Amino acid sequence: MHTRFILINTSHAGNVGAAARAMKTMGFDDLVLVAPRWANVLRREETIQRASGALDVLDKCRIVDTLDEALDGITHLCATAMTPRDFGPPTVAPREHFELLSKSQLPAHNPQGLEADLAHESAASAGVQQGVGFLFGSERFGMRNEDVYRCHVCLSIPSNPRFGSLNIGAAIQVIAYDWRLALGGFGMPTEPATAGAAPSANLADAAQVTGMLTHLEQALVALEFLDPAAPKKLMPRLNQLFNRGGVTQEEIHILRGIAKAILQKTSR
Repeated sequence: MHTRFILINTSHAGNVGAAARAMKTMGFDDLVLVAPRWANVLRREETIQRASGALDVLDKCRIVDTLDEALDGITHLCATAMTPRDFGPPTVAPREHFELLSKSQLPAHNPQGLEADLAHESAASAGVQQGVGFLFGSERFGMRNEDVYRCHVCLSIPSNPRFGSLNIGAAIQVIAYDWRLALGGFGMPTEPATAGAAPSANLADAAQVTGMLTHLEQALVALEFLDPAAPKKLMPRLNQLFNRGGVTQEEIHILRGIAKAILQKTSR
């Protein structure tokens, strides 16, 4: 599902850079600025510094004059606010809403009316990609009511009830993180060896693994566990097993020692 972050009337250049950094960290790159304070905000030094390397997001960023121009391709629009409004779309916590949204991949309700709803349903049935937009208001006065009313939901990040103020860059990071989780996340980096194994510098290379497998195959034939006339896929499966386990050089020596001992016993 395509994702876009939309910032309205951004007044601090650094927050644009912070937004780009937060987005890239979670794997998103579609940023649109609606009537920012600075026409050259994407080239300002503070923006570039706060982006901290997310320059590709800034390069791709679009600046438009109106919110309408920022919504092309967006079928589900989420406002952001600290406190619920008396009127407008329902206020929900991001994570709970994202779980439902990621499963349905359809807008819950279109505030533009039934005709637009039917158009979205038709697009969905035809396989047209759905787009989710996250809308953030100005740092000075937040979201305007008329902009919130255009949204399907209003997201409110659960926070300290006595102090719920979040910098816009921090808010974008939280929203981007929760949405990435709903989309499946990235997963934790995995070590090439199992827990407690030697550092990756001590891992056996492909040639060592191949030599060990050849030695092990000889031992299995000697034990009559493996029929060389009908080996099936035993050795390729063992190869996959050892590749998946991240075998160290010491472990190769142990396995070859076992194979050597088997061959010595069976040759008597």
